Amino acid sequence: MLDKILLVLLAACTLLSSCEVGKDYVRPDMAIPADYKEANFWKAARPMDNATKDAWWEVFNDSRLNELEKEVSLSNQNLAVKEAQYRQARALVDSVQLYPTLSAGATFTRNRTSGNVSNNGSSSSSGASSASSSATPVPSTGTAASSSSSGTGKSSSSGGSQTTNTNYSLSATMSWELDIWGKLRRTIEAYKAGAEASFADLEALRLSTQAELAQDYFQLRALDSQRQILNETIDGYEKTLKIARNRYESGAAGKADVLNAETQLKTTVAQSIDLGVQRATLEHAIALLMGKPASAISIPFMPLSFTTPEIPAGVPSELLERRPDIAAAERRVAAANAQIGVAVAAYYPSLTLSPSSGLQSSVISKLFSWPSLVWSLGASLTQTIFDGGLRLALTEQARANYDAAVATYRQTVLTAFQEVEDALSTNEILMAEQKAQDEAVKSAAAASTVALNQYKAGIIGNLDLIVIQNIELNNRKTAEIISGRIMANSVLLIKALGGPWNVNLLSLNQLERPRESAAAQMR
Repeated sequence: MLDKILLVLLAACTLLSSCEVGKDYVRPDMAIPADYKEANFWKAARPMDNATKDAWWEVFNDSRLNELEKEVSLSNQNLAVKEAQYRQARALVDSVQLYPTLSAGATFTRNRTSGNVSNNGSSSSSGASSASSSATPVPSTGTAASSSSSGTGKSSSSGGSQTTNTNYSLSATMSWELDIWGKLRRTIEAYKAGAEASFADLEALRLSTQAELAQDYFQLRALDSQRQILNETIDGYEKTLKIARNRYESGAAGKADVLNAETQLKTTVAQSIDLGVQRATLEHAIALLMGKPASAISIPFMPLSFTTPEIPAGVPSELLERRPDIAAAERRVAAANAQIGVAVAAYYPSLTLSPSSGLQSSVISKLFSWPSLVWSLGASLTQTIFDGGLRLALTEQARANYDAAVATYRQTVLTAFQEVEDALSTNEILMAEQKAQDEAVKSAAAASTVALNQYKAGIIGNLDLIVIQNIELNNRKTAEIISGRIMANSVLLIKALGGPWNVNLLSLNQLERPRESAAAQMR
């Protein structure tokens, strides 16, 4: 009999790989330009991955930034949420039962029938009620159960008979839904693509969080540069105030010159103090990105040293491989395509095998003998005849979901092209603006020096000097603001290009299972 069971299972395995409904996945086509429109300013493509490895921020050669960025992946709570969602999606892949389910059990029952019940089932006395010391459990649906065997009977004084039954049994049951039409395999395909999309979402958020920290950091450094300029200007205004007082005491100038110089000095001091509000806010934002309390992070005063990193833009087609958000959108298209196959498979019948075998005896010493062997072999074939259009509706829903996923994927790609073009054009324009602004700073500084000498000689008045000095201050502040914008936009360009991330890392079979987050380990 076992050889027949093996033949049935072999035939089932053959059927299992015989058919798989639904179309195989093909990545949607995209019209990709050959080059970036705004890439004239940038050098030819060069593999940035080899230069920066995984730490793309190292291109800025800032040791303090390097220290801050390392903490993001370890402690950021939003990343912890995405990491947990990825683990959930990966576990969902393993939840699909493509192989048989085998269960085993052992049972002992002993029961006694009433002696006040006649053999034909009628009561021997009108007031008697039937009783039983134990009842034989009813087997659960879908499993085969062995029948009980009777023990020794004893006579009863009431004319009936008391019977005590004992039963020992060991059982093994298998249930296997054969994936003839590929429903389970398409489900696994969908779940696998969903898990890969979840991993890409994690990496997209990681890149975005790292970029946000770098932008906040460079804005903070730009504020430090502005404060340095204001402090240098305050020193110069104190000297101007001293000159105004000397001229006033000597009678060469009026009291208004002193008051104007004091106003100019105090206004600049107030501007320097006001920068502290923005700096503190950025420092707190950096602490949040690092997953730490705002009070735990203190970044020392450090003016921005303006050095523009070389960032090769490459070609537009590389975005499909280097942007994790594009990879996530593409994987969701694959998942939606597989769900169509799942919906179509519902039109076909399902076959489930449920063989069982075991040992049963009323005497435990004979339980493992050959006559105690019991077995059953069952199979069920089910086909939905009428469902009121439910399967059609679910299939149309799956196809509509696929169309939406394709549109989302294409929109994500187009948005990526836009973001790269924006970053390229912005950097090119800002670099030109920076060059012009540097010339303006030089001219304003020279004019301020001439004006101060003229004021000392009495050629111009105090108000004229203040106007010229304010022009110099504003131009110097503007130059630092532009420098900060260039550094922040360089970060945006790296983010738009996808950083060092590569879609070849996305295969679920090659990915290491993520470690539990710190919060999960603390439970």
